[in-house]
Amino acid sequence: MELLATISPWATLQTFFLAFLLVYLFSYFLLFGRWGPRSRPFASSCFTSLAHGTPAAVTAAIATRGSPPPWHRAAYASPNTALHDTVLEFSIAYFLIDLIHYLVFFPSDVLFIIHHLVTLFVLLTCRYVVAHGAHAILLLLILAEVTSPCQNTWSLAKARKAEAPFAARFFRVMSPIFFTFYTVVRGVVAPAYVCDLVMYYSMEDVEDSIPKWAWVSWAVIMGSGILVSLLWVLNNWKVWYRDQRSFDVQKKDG
Repeated sequence: MELLATISPWATLQTFFLAFLLVYLFSYFLLFGRWGPRSRPFASSCFTSLAHGTPAAVTAAIATRGSPPPWHRAAYASPNTALHDTVLEFSIAYFLIDLIHYLVFFPSDVLFIIHHLVTLFVLLTCRYVVAHGAHAILLLLILAEVTSPCQNTWSLAKARKAEAPFAARFFRVMSPIFFTFYTVVRGVVAPAYVCDLVMYYSMEDVEDSIPKWAWVSWAVIMGSGILVSLLWVLNNWKVWYRDQRSFDVQKKDG
């Protein structure tokens, strides 16, 4: 902990940024070098997301352990620790790399660009402006990234299902599993947590720790993100149900 506190935050952020840049370039030029011009950057983004998601969730879980317990309200407005800050910097670096990816390859994907910008707003203000509330932010990060392995492997299979039979089979089997898991996390657990967080911030005197503009903006961004996630997974459920019916008809006809 003392070692983390002595390292310049900008040096740590730069190191993480370089690491994610190398992961992206490795996946773009080597791992997916033979993929098509559109699927290649998409797959590289998924691979970089895999490199971020699980490590971020695990380190966030480690950073939020201790007294008070992770889900205890007393920790929601607590000062950031050195480990909290390091996990925030890790995620900031990833979202910066992925934001650049979208600006370069998919500039018309406005929804994802906005998502990354507002996520960076939360992470940057928590780390460098408010210096409190990282415990609460990291708990939400765990909920956001716990689905990352499923989502990114599903996305990679979706990108390759037309060319690779195995990818098509994996996509078909994985879709309902991933959608169910995602729906429970984003549609039940995350909203319940954000509601509890907002109730605490609004009912307790946290102004000395977290200014009202900060926690209100965080809450709006969190709530909007959850709503968009639910609309996304609902649309995927509809597509899956339609494709499943079509697949069953084809099996009967065959």
